[in-house]
Amino acid sequence: MTQQEALDILKTGANVFLTGAAGSGKTHLLREYIAYLDGHGATVGITASTGIAATHMGGMTIHSWSGIGIHDSLSKGELDALSEKSYLSRRLKAADVLIIDEVSMLHDFRFDLVGSVLRAIRRSEIPFGGLQVVISGDFFQLPPVSREGEARGRFAYHADAWPELDLKVCYLEEQHRQDDPALLGVLNAIRDNDVSEETGEILRSRFGTNAPDKIPPTKLYTHNVDVDAENDRELTKLPGRAVEYKMESKGAAALVSALKKGCLAPELLSLKKEARVMFVKNNFEDGYVNGTLGIVLECTPAGITVRTSRGKKVRVPLADWHIEEDGRMKAEIIQYPLRLAWAITVHKSQGISLDAAEIDLSRSFEPGMGYVALSRVRSLGGLFLRGLNATALKVHDEVLEYDEVFRRASVRHAADIRSMSSAALAKQHEAFLERVRPPLGASRGKKKKKLDTLTETQNLIALRSLMIKDIAYARDITEETVLSHIERLRERDPALDISHLKNSISADRFDEIASVFKRIGKDARGGYLLAPVHSALGEGYSYADIRLVRLFL
Repeated sequence: MTQQEALDILKTGANVFLTGAAGSGKTHLLREYIAYLDGHGATVGITASTGIAATHMGGMTIHSWSGIGIHDSLSKGELDALSEKSYLSRRLKAADVLIIDEVSMLHDFRFDLVGSVLRAIRRSEIPFGGLQVVISGDFFQLPPVSREGEARGRFAYHADAWPELDLKVCYLEEQHRQDDPALLGVLNAIRDNDVSEETGEILRSRFGTNAPDKIPPTKLYTHNVDVDAENDRELTKLPGRAVEYKMESKGAAALVSALKKGCLAPELLSLKKEARVMFVKNNFEDGYVNGTLGIVLECTPAGITVRTSRGKKVRVPLADWHIEEDGRMKAEIIQYPLRLAWAITVHKSQGISLDAAEIDLSRSFEPGMGYVALSRVRSLGGLFLRGLNATALKVHDEVLEYDEVFRRASVRHAADIRSMSSAALAKQHEAFLERVRPPLGASRGKKKKKLDTLTETQNLIALRSLMIKDIAYARDITEETVLSHIERLRERDPALDISHLKNSISADRFDEIASVFKRIGKDARGGYLLAPVHSALGEGYSYADIRLVRLFL
């Protein structure tokens, strides 16, 4: 099934199981659907089975969203107690759509528990209280993790509520991460439980090879202890003292804690020049994505500069991870979107793409672990194997059986959507929107008064930790627009303190531009012109940098 066909099915309001191989674009499609729903005023519960997966989507864990926490079961009295929690009742009653990402890691009994809570709070016997339920994930990837002493959980498709939802299966067939036929062949062989001698030979060819790139590949281990030891060891080898960047946070303590646990960026980021790092968030405008590798060129209290593996120099902006509900920010953490990347665990690599990875699967302990690790890289040339055991190439036997069922169902559902006329499909889409959009003149919640654009920029300046590039990124505007705002703000308030923004460019560059301004001097009206200075400096200097320096003259 194509992404467009799946999106057309989602827009009908049907309950959907969205699946497909790693890199098939499941998360991208979910984001597109969420944006569509937001644009029509629908209230969406954005959740995932783990904190890491939840932060990728800008949501929270399904455990937190539904109120089940770590419970395996709830008595009638406990369900009644949950129903009396006003914040939880408001959240679940207001929701129109529930999205659960990375469902492979959600136990069957907790899936049922979420359904029970929704029925109790929404006072409905309809599965999941009548919400549109969108489940996403790939059961070939990592299964539910059981706590010590807890019964081994089964996959969510064993839940009683699974068949009750009458899910339309959307099995995405396109591939957006890998375009290497050899690597795709290996991954498909693992998925089909058909690892042949030829597959083994391809993998063995990646043993003992070294990355030709100047930036070595990220190392993936199956155990945390190996990852921590590797990163600490490599950072210690670098000369000088580490510069530390502490994560900022705001919001409800429990939600902040959940964000921190799920965020790949550490609470305390320790860096040195030449440190090996990985970006942990997408920023297409600045030229990096979640999983881009790089080397630290500069790290000072004023900011961080990284050279990516593709040679791009990036002045790294601060990033935020947040939980939003009904358009209101409930919790937020702010940190540079980096982590030490000499090594990470296979578990934490789930959901990211890597240009290159050195993978040790010699201690694999769970079927699906090898598939997750190998599917992180975009091409066979980026794969460097250091260890492999038999478990690494296995998948759960029952998953193979269920996968065939899902594939057949997806073929039927794709044929159904293709057979519909555009008019009939549009009618179904509109009928669903009529069900979820707020009544005319109504609001899902009290809206804050929108600030004017200058005030929004001024508020970010007041934080005193953001540079020009960071403010532009936060506002989703250009650096030139930010500078225009500052110029207008200074006209409004000449005493506005912008002293920290001087660090948006290096001291040497600042001094060089300032000296040219002084040499050329002011015009007849007593002001400094940009064009003569830019002409004197040459194309290596942007107008944005020149405008910044002019603010301090």
